[in-house]
Amino acid sequence: MPYRRLPNTDQARLRALRTANKKGSVTNPFDLAFSQRLFLQIKAFLPLYEQAIEQYNFSKNRQIKYGKLVNDQFKITRLYVSHFLQVLNFGIIRGEIKPEVRTLFSLSKDDRSVPELGTEQQLIQWGKKVIVGEEKRIAMGGNGIYNPSIAMVKIKYEKFTDYYNDHKNLQVTTQKMHDKVTELREKADNLILCLWNEVEANFEDQPRDIKREKCTDYGVVYMFRKQEKELS
Repeated sequence: MPYRRLPNTDQARLRALRTANKKGSVTNPFDLAFSQRLFLQIKAFLPLYEQAIEQYNFSKNRQIKYGKLVNDQFKITRLYVSHFLQVLNFGIIRGEIKPEVRTLFSLSKDDRSVPELGTEQQLIQWGKKVIVGEEKRIAMGGNGIYNPSIAMVKIKYEKFTDYYNDHKNLQVTTQKMHDKVTELREKADNLILCLWNEVEANFEDQPRDIKREKCTDYGVVYMFRKQEKELS
């Protein structure tokens, strides 16, 4: 015997509520298989639920988009920061720049290695140190490093941090939207449960097959169990 299965996704919940809303809009109240009170509740609730889902999906898609932009710009910016520090070290090795200059970049005088830039936070931290350090070095009379210049490093770094901050803000917004949808899901489930209970009760005196057919017309979903599928 088929069993009733309540919706477990937002799209399934929307289908159930939209079906009920449409039925309530085109059916004479005296012929409707569920109460007018419930119909008015669904009619008021449905636009709120639709809007919340739409806003959540929009925010989630933007978050995914900016996540990719952050990742791509991270790789580019890391190259620029890393290459800049390598060129700085080459200048020191060639004797063109004094080793003490490294301290302007928050590095020890004898440290020839490039700092670890494997995470977003590390890149944000060291990118800022590189930009500030080079600006201090030039202000003290040093010749600017080129290929890459600090101007190019700064452009890449600022683009990366802009994307990063936008992505973080979108994560917060998306979480808020998700929490709102989650809250509304509970109300949607309660409305659908009441709706389907009322519809089934309305057709309770009908033969089983006719009852199921009429209830299905109101959006009630019935599923066959595995063994029933195999026998059909």
